[in-house]
Amino acid sequence: MNQVSCLELLKLAAPQIIVVIAALLVLGADLLALRKLELRLRRIIGAVIACVGCLAAVTYMLALPQHANFMQGMLVADPLTQLVKVALLVLTIFTIVISVETDFTPHIGEYLALILLAAVGMMFLASSEDILMIFISLELTSLSLYILTAFNKRNVNSAEAALKYFLFGGMAAAFTLFGLSLLYGMSGATNLGQIAAAIKGPKLDPLLVVAIVMMVIGFGFKVAVVPFHLWAPDAYQGAPAPSAALIASGSKVASFLVFAKVMMIGFKGAEGSAAWHAYLPGWVPVLAVVAGASMVLGNLAAIVQISVRRLLAYSAVANTGYLLVAVSANGTASAGAALFYVIVYGLATLGALAVTAAVERDRGNDSPEAFAGLIHRSPWQAVALLVFLTSLAGVPPLAGFVGKFALFGAAMAESARGGSSGLTWLVSLAAIMSAISLYYYLSVLKQAFVRDRPDGEPSSPLVAMSVSHVLCVGLPAVVLVVLGLFPDLLLDPITAAVNDSLGSW
Repeated sequence: MNQVSCLELLKLAAPQIIVVIAALLVLGADLLALRKLELRLRRIIGAVIACVGCLAAVTYMLALPQHANFMQGMLVADPLTQLVKVALLVLTIFTIVISVETDFTPHIGEYLALILLAAVGMMFLASSEDILMIFISLELTSLSLYILTAFNKRNVNSAEAALKYFLFGGMAAAFTLFGLSLLYGMSGATNLGQIAAAIKGPKLDPLLVVAIVMMVIGFGFKVAVVPFHLWAPDAYQGAPAPSAALIASGSKVASFLVFAKVMMIGFKGAEGSAAWHAYLPGWVPVLAVVAGASMVLGNLAAIVQISVRRLLAYSAVANTGYLLVAVSANGTASAGAALFYVIVYGLATLGALAVTAAVERDRGNDSPEAFAGLIHRSPWQAVALLVFLTSLAGVPPLAGFVGKFALFGAAMAESARGGSSGLTWLVSLAAIMSAISLYYYLSVLKQAFVRDRPDGEPSSPLVAMSVSHVLCVGLPAVVLVVLGLFPDLLLDPITAAVNDSLGSW
């Protein structure tokens, strides 16, 4: 590798390098200078260092936008990857701010460093179109998240959740690696575009069918779709609140993007059709079936949950089904709508988990009944929770409604363009399941706004909220309202970025 290519690589990887430096700084500062300070002060100082590192990386990307492709997709910089990386860092910052209010570990530096390293893995995922780099990035992200899930040594549920997450993740990694090896064997290439050109043909090769199934299994675990979702409820419930927030937000965004890239770029020409009475074998009908199963099981299972964290986990399964509807449509508009929706979904879920963690600290559990009378104890949190859950349900005028409307509309438009009923059946199922989801979101809001405190329980004073908690609850709520009223603020840049990237695909 010559000097010019080295400098080009450093320039392209500069945002990730900045975040790695921040991880080393927060780890070194905590180990060398902060150990004798009070625990909360250590968390604040560590969080400030970590957030400054993330903000520096965001500033670099916004000040110096790039458009380059290093070593045939090993590292890509274009408007789409830059936008996604900025979104990932914003979600990481909110996760770090949530950690300021937690007290489950004295190992502050190690915990914050792992959050930043997970973010680095997600950023590399968003920046790569090479299967080798994708797998390495997936493993960096996954290993960090496994440890973050198990970080609460005081809670046996944390260890149990991490063990399940690790075991399912190991199996998923094996399937992913097997599928990637088949793609390399059939194409002799690691770049997704070159793989698509090599495997394209009039009929599906049996090995290609196996590769498609393997990739859906492997990435289906990462995004928690049925039937590869069994780790998610335990991880959401047992993991520390910041870890659960990062899994539900940043990890979901990065994993969904790379899943869509692998399907839409790597298997281009092997789409098939999931149209009603016009089925053709390919990856689209596989994703359509998985999407339908995820929407049905996720929403129906959420109804019977007695833990809000588990409810949000099954909600995540259902929302992944909605996103796969857009991927199945296999179009530019649907891809842009799905990216908009997964970002606003990440914000809403992160905020809902932050409120849930605060209620859990205050009331001792996260059952819906623990939210009873929240409007009296903490009006600001109750209003924010209303915004988060109604956005997840797709109630106007919030960003979640705009995202679902754009997603379903784009999928219908792609179907109509094909001249048949297309994915009308899948979009109709998604709309029905979205309406059903309103029930379990409203069951939590009913406790917060309608139910008073349990009989015999003394009146509780207003819950004091720290500045950090106000930020991690208030800012996402405000963003969801603003994007609901003015969606073009995010939707237009996403549409332009997707059009630019799809043009190169």
